[in-house]
Amino acid sequence: MLRAVVVTGTLLLGAGAVMAQQEIAVQQDNLMRAQAKSVYDVMLKMVKGKTPYNQAAVDDAIKELEESVPRIPTVFATNPKQDVVNATYGSSQKIWQNKADFDSKVPPVVKAIAEVKGKIKDKASLKVAYDSINGRCNDCHETYRLKLK
Repeated sequence: MLRAVVVTGTLLLGAGAVMAQQEIAVQQDNLMRAQAKSVYDVMLKMVKGKTPYNQAAVDDAIKELEESVPRIPTVFATNPKQDVVNATYGSSQKIWQNKADFDSKVPPVVKAIAEVKGKIKDKASLKVAYDSINGRCNDCHETYRLKLK
């Protein structure tokens, strides 16, 4: 009987740890998805003319980025050691092997956002802003993001 209780407890603990790791991965994925929505679904689509220029949507996208980008080091503090099930992108283990370098990629993105905030007034200025922000995002993505499918 005691053995059954120990085995059951161990299994439950293991399942809890796996669920906690998946929750961390989901939080990381959700943060990146929100940022991708602002950069690609709002800004890039307007730059490419796929959606009409909308100042309120641009302002909301910049605000979302301004609030969420500084949270990247904190959200990626823990290595979940797994990716979100069926995710398109995942986090490279290089993040936790060189966390200081990973974290150092965030301030340039924050700076790029601050530099364009309040200066976007039309499609041309949005393109400049998009190029600046996306360029800094890609500095990190090239090393620390994995394409899973």
